[in-house]
Amino acid sequence: MKTRIALAQINVTVGDFAGNVARIVAAARAAHADGAHLMIAPELALSGYPPEDLLLRPAFYAASAAALAELAAKLKPLDGLAVLVGHPLRSTGAGAAGASATSVDGNANRPIERGVPPSDTYNAASLIVGGDVVGTYRKQELPNAEVFDELRYFASDAEPLVFELNGTKFGVVICEDAWHASAAQIAKAAGADVILIPNGSPYHMNKDAVRVDILRARIRETGLPMVYVNLVGAQDELVFDGGSFVLDKDGALVAKMPQFEEGHAIVEFDGARPLSGAIAPELSVEAQVYRALVMGVRDYIGKNGFPGAIIGLSGGVDSALVLAIACDALGADRVRAVMMPSRYTADISTTDAADMAKRVGVRYDEIAIAPMFDAFRGSLAREFEGRAEDATEENIQARIRGTLLMALSNKFGSIVLTTGNKSEMAVGYCTLYGDMAGGFAVIKDIAKTLVYRLCHYRNAAPEFAQRDIIPERILTRAPSAELRENQTDQDSLPPYDVLDAIMRMYMEEDRPLPEIVAAGYGEADVKRVTRLIKINEYKRRQAPIGIRVTHRAFGRDWRYPITSRFTERVD
Repeated sequence: MKTRIALAQINVTVGDFAGNVARIVAAARAAHADGAHLMIAPELALSGYPPEDLLLRPAFYAASAAALAELAAKLKPLDGLAVLVGHPLRSTGAGAAGASATSVDGNANRPIERGVPPSDTYNAASLIVGGDVVGTYRKQELPNAEVFDELRYFASDAEPLVFELNGTKFGVVICEDAWHASAAQIAKAAGADVILIPNGSPYHMNKDAVRVDILRARIRETGLPMVYVNLVGAQDELVFDGGSFVLDKDGALVAKMPQFEEGHAIVEFDGARPLSGAIAPELSVEAQVYRALVMGVRDYIGKNGFPGAIIGLSGGVDSALVLAIACDALGADRVRAVMMPSRYTADISTTDAADMAKRVGVRYDEIAIAPMFDAFRGSLAREFEGRAEDATEENIQARIRGTLLMALSNKFGSIVLTTGNKSEMAVGYCTLYGDMAGGFAVIKDIAKTLVYRLCHYRNAAPEFAQRDIIPERILTRAPSAELRENQTDQDSLPPYDVLDAIMRMYMEEDRPLPEIVAAGYGEADVKRVTRLIKINEYKRRQAPIGIRVTHRAFGRDWRYPITSRFTERVD
């Protein structure tokens, strides 16, 4: 007998239980209209993912339980549709298939103790049929690496959830469970013919291919088809790319949803055999990253209620990319660009900044900082007497610009998007309370060499109606902070292709210094870059959060001490 399964790739918001219920119900109604028998929502779709320390609040679990009951009631009219939905659970009830609604702990208002593993809080998924919760699965494998720390919040369980629909038995596992062998094998032993996998899997470059490879390993072990349904949308620094898919028992891809797009897809099963569905085209790395950045900006600004964005436009490549992303995310009418020239700003920088602002159609203003810089120098002249000008005066200019942007932000409510890239953040080529001042760091996980690739992609990508929005001269002239005469970045840093390679091997791949040198990079450059990474940790701790697109970003992924005397040897 055939079963129509809806993969609900939805964008939810942490803590918005009412809004998330409405979104799940809307997806269920659309799936029901398409003749689906079963709809799968992502991991923790009811609460949003990841809720982090909201999971230490008993009231959060009470709200989740109430929302689950509300959802079940609203789904009751959708005759013939079962819905599998992820949610946080604090309970004392059983979770076996066919069980009645899992009971919420009667003492749910007692504090959740820290320092010991939780014993009654779970990352769960419940099956709703006919307005009732008929079974609940509790996640077995709790990830505790990279950006994940689920051992802080949840207990694990080893009970399967297997249910029958139209003569086929479906087993449930959740996200990380699929990265290990046991959960799928337990489901198979309980009689499952097909494995269903709700996910909250955050994006990093090429992760979609990694997911498919991992599930193919599970298929080799179990011989069962897999249905993978992933969250889409952004939550603070994390972006969830969707890309939900179905693999048959041989590991062949039979259906795949687009990345970075909300929606649902119907996949029909003939017994345990998935029939061919639509397969979205693969995206290039540049297309993936650019869409992740656009989604990250759109959701951060939209979900937090900012009216728009302000960007300090310099005529350089980094601010040009951030402006392009902001316009694609929000629309030009919600973006404002401000050029703040100094005596060191080249005429071509002002010309190119104005040119790009005109091309994308944003409001563009110029505020000269020379009078303010002169006032600072005058006020400090006696204190600085007898000392040559140095980075101090450069930083004053950056801090004047930061103050102006934050004043505009305070007055008009729009958030300042900072424009520093990962290469600069790594080595401290940025100014505290200057160009680091702002609310959201769009490209903080984008190496400088990737910045250029993304700019070229945006100028040429056929999916955009308006192309060539970044002036060519911005992409060809030498990058410069323009804080002193004839300055270029390479006065202070190794060439960016060298810097980025060393940063990637040291920071993202944890490779030993001798190995980096052996890869062909000069010992002096390796020592210099890694030393700068070490001594600038204090700056990065004070930077705004930003979008994560690599498997290791500064922030949640990178936890190095500020105070440390350890120095790794090269030889």
